[in-house]
This record gives sequence, C-alpha cells and structure tokens, in this order.
Amino acid sequence: MNKSIFCVLCALSLLAIVAVSCTKHTTEQPSRHPAFAYDATIYELNTRQFTPEGTFNAAAEHLGELKELGVDIIWMMPLQIIGEKERKGTLGSYYAIKDYCVVNPEFGTIDDLKAFIQQAHEMGFKVILDWVANHTSPDSEWTKNDGWHYRDSLGNLMVQYDWTDISKLNYDNQDMRAAMLKAMHYWIDEVNFDGFRCDVAGEVPTDFWNWAMGDIRTTHPDLFTLAENEDKAQELTESAFDMYYGWELHAHMNKVAQGIEKVSDLWAYFEKCDSTLRPEAIRMNFTSNHDENTWAGTEFERMGEEGSKAFAAFCYVVPGMPLIYTGQEYALDHRLEFFEKDQFERRDVPQMQMYKNLNAFRKANPALQSNEKGAPMHRIACDNEAIFACSRQLEGNIVLGIFNFSDAEQTVHLETTGFEGEYTCPCGKQFTIEAAQTLTLQPWQCMVMGK
Repeated sequence: MNKSIFCVLCALSLLAIVAVSCTKHTTEQPSRHPAFAYDATIYELNTRQFTPEGTFNAAAEHLGELKELGVDIIWMMPLQIIGEKERKGTLGSYYAIKDYCVVNPEFGTIDDLKAFIQQAHEMGFKVILDWVANHTSPDSEWTKNDGWHYRDSLGNLMVQYDWTDISKLNYDNQDMRAAMLKAMHYWIDEVNFDGFRCDVAGEVPTDFWNWAMGDIRTTHPDLFTLAENEDKAQELTESAFDMYYGWELHAHMNKVAQGIEKVSDLWAYFEKCDSTLRPEAIRMNFTSNHDENTWAGTEFERMGEEGSKAFAAFCYVVPGMPLIYTGQEYALDHRLEFFEKDQFERRDVPQMQMYKNLNAFRKANPALQSNEKGAPMHRIACDNEAIFACSRQLEGNIVLGIFNFSDAEQTVHLETTGFEGEYTCPCGKQFTIEAAQTLTLQPWQCMVMGK
C-alpha cells in the first residue's frame, strides 16, 4: 500500500462519515448481560458541570448531542441531596449523600429528573444512577440509627482515607441493609433508572451486592450494573455486576504514554486478565473519568494530545466497553472542579468526529461486541516493540488495530497472512491489507480497520 495514502486514511480525526462494510454476526450466543450492553458506549454525565445551569432540565436540552455522538448508556453521577456537616467546598461532594431518596435541589426537582429520564428513554438511551452504598454524610438521618455506621471506641463516626465529609456504613446491621435495598428499589421502580454504577464497590460486602441485585432483577431482569473496582472483579461479576472498572489497564495506558512502560506491559495485562477473570465480565475502558480528570489530570496532561487520541481508539478495539466522560468529546482541557460549579466550552474539535466515528465503527463490527458476544483479541506478530498490533475476528468480520505507542516514527513488518483484503477505517476510507505488510507510522498514529 502506498505510504502517503496510508497516512491520509488512518488519521482518526478526519472529518468524514463512517461507512463500514462488514459481515453480520449470525451465530446466536447465550446472553449474560442485557442485550443493549454488548455494542454500547457509556457516557458519564456530570450534571453539575455538563451545562452552565447545571440542572436536569438544561441537560435534557443536550440529549440530542449525546444521541448524535453515538453513546447508549448515560451514567449520571450521584444526584441526591448532599450533607452540610463537614462539607467540602461550597457545593460539596456528590458522594456525601444526606438522604438516599431526596434529589439535590441544585439540579432541580424529582419531576425534572423523571422528565429527563423519560426523554432519554424515548430517544433510545439507557440511564444508570451512581450509587453510593459505602457511606453517607455525617449528618444523614441514618446516623441516628444505632449500629448503622461504624464508630470508634469513643462513639465517633468513622471516615475512610481523607474523606472527612462521609461516615462509613456497617453492613453487619441487617436493618441498614434492608433500608439500602429499599432505597435502591425506589430509583429503579419509581424513577425508572435502568441500573447502577456502584461507588467503591469493593468496600461493600459482595454478599450484599449479590442479594440486592438479585432481588431487583426479579422484576427488572435487564438491570445493568457497573462496579467501581477491579481487584475483586472476579467475585463481583459472578452474579451482581455486568461490568467492572479497567483501572489497571488505565494505569498501564498512562505509563506507556509517558514512556515509563512498554507495549509488552499491555500484552502482559491482557494475558493476566484472560487467565484470572471470567470471560463474560465486561471491562470498562477509559482515558478519563471524574476521578482521573479532577485529581490526576486531563488525558492531555497524562497522555499528551496525540497519545490521548490513540488510546481513545485503543479503548474501542480491545475487549470491553468504552467510556466517554463529560466534555471529552469537546476536548475538555482543564480539571473540572469537584466541590464548586465549573463548566467547559462546547467547541468544534476533531475529538467530536473521532468519537462519532468510533461509536459507529463499534456498532458496525460484531467482532467488537463485549465479551462473549464479541471476538477474542489476538496478537499480530510484528518486529517493532513500540507497535501494538491486534486482531479480533468473528465469523466473516475482522477488525485490526495497529498502534504506534511512541513519540517517534516507526516502521513495522506485520505478519498479516489470513487478513488480506479491503478494509474500512472509522473515518470511512478504504485500503488494502496484504499477507506481509510493511507500514510506517507517524508518532502516535494508529490504524483501526474492519471488514
């Protein structure tokens, strides 16, 4: 293939309409997760910062943007009323909840929220709620119930880490467990959420999650659940959770982008996952989220501008479900405030079209479906340690990903026997792959293609 043509075709930021040709997946596989989850992209909605107003009604006006972006699941950060005692900053942390069943008036009313969810459903979205089961604010009514929280020898409420605005719940107390389940039911049964993203899920006993999610699924079998945890992913995804956080993969991506680790470390991670995690457990792949953006820095700080684009595409090619955090589609270039009002600029940037193309590409290629519905990832033999080259093949559909994870031009010889043919990249351009392929990739350039 002509080198100059290759360089034009493979820039993921090209502003072109995706037009992918691929063989449809016809073999019916057993479903472990709700059907909508297999080719979905999840979007983390930070209500406070998503619009200048920071309300449900204002967010609803931008649902068309998310639809055009191509996301499917909207994860709303916690929206309940925030405690005042030991509050951090002016507005406080979403995760210091005072009352599990009262909406934070900062965002609007319960009717505003219900209208937002109804509109989202009518547009084809699923909406999940960020659930904080590990702790409450220290001025929660629950702190008045004997034995519902951990206390020290003097009877003082206990905190974790530097979270001085919270008090840890005691899961040895059965009354508290029952109240927690009742509150969870309220948001699913009455407010019509489709599932939960569960904060610090590994800090809550797994037997509670198994019991609670099992109970809710008796009436809501398509409940979708995400655990903020990877250390206990094997047990958490046995029955309670559909998806877990790819924290370790995220850390490897940051280190590769910074030159601290190599491509071989990425492969070692995937090999470990293949041997230690159940194959149906969905990993959430991300270059940013609210924690990373606020405390560790934007993806541009951690990965560089071009590296962040390459790793964004990487999150769509490797097994799992990709995440987009509020503002990433607009190239959010600063750390959003966590305890104060902040916002970002909606602007014309290449990232918007990049994400649109990648979302359409994911849906058009069955091999990229999550876990047991999709295809396993295999390493393509190459002679360059800076290149990550992989394939995913499901019946007649083949997806190839070739990434230069370095800040230098790289020439690579690939063993692509069996992958010959005409391919389409996310930007809609086509090119040919031969049995033995030699390519020159510019710094952080990537090839993603499917047929």
